[in-house]
Amino acid sequence: MIIKDWKKEILTIPNLLSLFRLLLIPVYVVIYLKATEPAHYIVAGLILAVSCLTDMIDGMIARHFNMISKVGKILDPLADKATQFTLTVCLAIKHPVLWIIAGLIFLKESFQLIAGFIFLRKGKMLTRALMSGKICTTVLFVSLILLVLIPSLDETVITIFTIVDCLFLLIAFADYIRTYVKQSSIIQNIDE
Repeated sequence: MIIKDWKKEILTIPNLLSLFRLLLIPVYVVIYLKATEPAHYIVAGLILAVSCLTDMIDGMIARHFNMISKVGKILDPLADKATQFTLTVCLAIKHPVLWIIAGLIFLKESFQLIAGFIFLRKGKMLTRALMSGKICTTVLFVSLILLVLIPSLDETVITIFTIVDCLFLLIAFADYIRTYVKQSSIIQNIDE
């Protein structure tokens, strides 16, 4: 796959916003892991809020101004998943029950990466995220950002968040497995 006009394909506002989200990840990690006061956690939460906001904005801009690109179809979900996984790992360092969420995210994303690569070699790709995946991402970000902003939450509440997050992850994971195994209609040729 050779990109003819690489500047038009890569240097778009949505892609630059996705790159910005990737650059926010190490900033968040340093601030969160060194946090000792409520203000530090609020700053870490604000960084995540900016990341979520730019994620919503880049999709709207891409669709509204016809800036959807093949690079963006890879870069946007990469920024989402990298942020989600990093956020979960950082939180799991302070709340070990969350390692199960990190493990499920790793399994789900590994499956999607391998299945996506197999279909890409056949000249096909998943044309959009599944609704179950979007809902799962929203639930995860809301609960995880709350854990960042309120680091003193009771372990029972954290366990409840973990159970809810795991449920949504398992539903999305099963939906992606079904989609790839049945080769759903949203898996199309790359050139379509």
